[in-house]
Amino acid sequence: MSEQKITILYVDDEENNLFSFKANFRMKYKVYTAISGDEALEIMEKQAIDIIITDQRMPKMTGVEFLEKVLEKYPDPMRILLTGYADMNAVVDAVNKGKIFHYLTKPWNEEELDMTIKRAYDVLLKKREVEDMNEKLATSNDQLEFLLRQKLLS
Repeated sequence: MSEQKITILYVDDEENNLFSFKANFRMKYKVYTAISGDEALEIMEKQAIDIIITDQRMPKMTGVEFLEKVLEKYPDPMRILLTGYADMNAVVDAVNKGKIFHYLTKPWNEEELDMTIKRAYDVLLKKREVEDMNEKLATSNDQLEFLLRQKLLS
């Protein structure tokens, strides 16, 4: 069975950063890039995304505002915030409102970002595993309840 590539959406209003990210990670991961929160949301309508990495400071919609919108429709993807400033308010907002997994400062370090992506993906897989087990458990409970009712009725 071939290992499926992790799907990442990288959002940044600086085109150079989009090119740089894609150049660094396109061989390892399936990478989508967006120059704005709105463009990123359009991509998410068409593509299943595992991990979102977004810049905080963007015109029209900050990274935190974007992540809040993402949460409304797509609660599953792991969220990573990049900030070029020691902007603690943005970080606190991101944790509280955007429910981020991690935040990193810009410019990002390739090795650190790669490790963060892998850790985020591990957490995502565990989350999916738990959801899958809960679903199976609910089905088993329904079947058991049905069998008990049949016994009681006969």
